[in-house]
Amino acid sequence: MLPGLIGHEPWKPDEAYTFGVVYEILQGGSWVIPQLAGEPFIDKPPLFYLSAALSAQLFSPLLPLHDGARLVVALWIGLSLLFTALAAHELHGERKGLIAALLLLGSLGLIVRSHQLIADTAAFAGFAITCFGIALIPRRPWCGGAWLGSGIGVIFLSLGLLEAAMPAILGVVLVLLHRHWRSGTSISALGMALLFALPWLLIWPLLLHQQNPVLFSAWLTHELPQWQRSEGSVFSNLLHYLSILPWYAFPAWPVALWAMWRAYRRHDFTSPGMMLPLSGLFVCLTMLAIAGQARELYALPLLIPIALLATPGVDTLRRGAGNLWLWFSIMTFTFFIFVGWFYWSALELGMPAKLHGHLHTIRPGYDFGFRVLPFLLGLGYTGAWFLLLVRLQRAAERPVVVWAAGLTAMWALLTTLFIGWIDTAKSYRATVENMVRVLPAGYRCMAADEVGEGQRALVHYYAGIRLRRLATDPRAESCDLLLSQGAPLLERPLPPEWTLIWEGHRPGDKDERLRLYRLDTPRKP
Repeated sequence: MLPGLIGHEPWKPDEAYTFGVVYEILQGGSWVIPQLAGEPFIDKPPLFYLSAALSAQLFSPLLPLHDGARLVVALWIGLSLLFTALAAHELHGERKGLIAALLLLGSLGLIVRSHQLIADTAAFAGFAITCFGIALIPRRPWCGGAWLGSGIGVIFLSLGLLEAAMPAILGVVLVLLHRHWRSGTSISALGMALLFALPWLLIWPLLLHQQNPVLFSAWLTHELPQWQRSEGSVFSNLLHYLSILPWYAFPAWPVALWAMWRAYRRHDFTSPGMMLPLSGLFVCLTMLAIAGQARELYALPLLIPIALLATPGVDTLRRGAGNLWLWFSIMTFTFFIFVGWFYWSALELGMPAKLHGHLHTIRPGYDFGFRVLPFLLGLGYTGAWFLLLVRLQRAAERPVVVWAAGLTAMWALLTTLFIGWIDTAKSYRATVENMVRVLPAGYRCMAADEVGEGQRALVHYYAGIRLRRLATDPRAESCDLLLSQGAPLLERPLPPEWTLIWEGHRPGDKDERLRLYRLDTPRKP
């Protein structure tokens, strides 16, 4: 969970605007009305922003604000792994919790997203909490209902109504239709879930309405139309999510298919361990298909039911399949670990020289050289990988353990040895600082034209400038500076009194240009 959380700037698009909201809170902004560069930003409720702001404040003496804020992601992902393990333990029995956590940890779709400053990580934890709550209901109805309601609340206060509706529908469907959950006490669990969810669902919307009824109406209007989609877009959204699952949920999905086939052959397909994750997968896919634009990021909740489906399949894999997975993992990750060190030698030590030149050509702003701490961390993860292989004992869980450990080692190498090189191309810090150097003294304000949310947030963070958007802020008309964003060869036509005083971009960025214009003093006729 930890490698990759610190040591780099906020990256666009998702991290940049998320940190922009967090930074406004740290600057004394409202806890109820999220803001971005001085403007209300109510696309998502504030739970994740508040937790990230608290984390940034807690670690600010030791780390930059953006790194301190990003550390809260480890908390949310840790909760996701914990409650997925608890759900697997409840559904499949002892020793299954660790397998489920490792399957989830080893999913390719999670590796990048679980290290980004995004609100979806908090909602991901909420989905895991709801799965545990539903699994617990038959044995401890009130406790399970409390966890279900709390998880729904976490999801709502992280992302919104649509996402919170997914586990709510799942819980109701299972309690009403499946014999394992259908009982009088289970019905009371739904009441307990509602009781625990209501504070999460009501307090923030009521405070928002109290402080700004117009913004409340805008937020509610933004939430509700997501439920209405045309048939064509529903099909294309569903096709998008089904098309990415083969890599996104790898390697859990082949094991899940095996577990489903084995349950079918044993006439155990309707068992709780099958029905909860299968129903969860169906509900999530359906809701994602009918709502909003399809994005890989939104598929995160699908990983939890797939991991729960795959959990009983790990112990029952045929010996040939298990050995194939094991040796594929060993050879693949060992190969990439050696490749990582080879590229590090070229990048930092200049050997081989031809590869060194190529790496610095595509990242021209990177300051290469041997750095002790990344080297020692990379060496530690590499040594741990080979130590694991030497000491690994024979057990049915070996393939999933080796896969999760290998993915961890490879990710750790990437984010310790190459994080500075990657950050050179993704960071806006140097770009904004170069712009600040040319700012004229005594300017009134800076307007923005077609500048993205992430760029506006980072200009505020690095330069302390709140851009006034021409499209939404009437005060922008009085500004004597204008920042425009566009393509390299497509400059915005402006009246002759506007003079281009600066043009910049991130190193190696071939698609985007930021241009700063100054309004000259009108000449006398």
